Amino acid sequence: MKQNVDHELDATGLLCPEPVMMLHNKVREMSAGERLKVTATDPSTQRDIPKFCTFLGHALQEQQVIEDVYVYVIEKGAD
Repeated sequence: MKQNVDHELDATGLLCPEPVMMLHNKVREMSAGERLKVTATDPSTQRDIPKFCTFLGHALQEQQVIEDVYVYVIEKGAD
């Protein structure tokens, strides 16, 4: 991860829909423009997290797979 982040969310070991539910709750606590790093092991997050960002107006800054771990950096959109 090259980007600076303000928050981190560890969703490793959790299965759908838990990672996205946790992400939704965490983003609610954040201010617009803050960045969140999400780490997950559920492959469905590759589909769910980009859709979550698009639907709710957040920016998916980075998405990568490191071995069997999925890492995302999300910037919260305007409230």
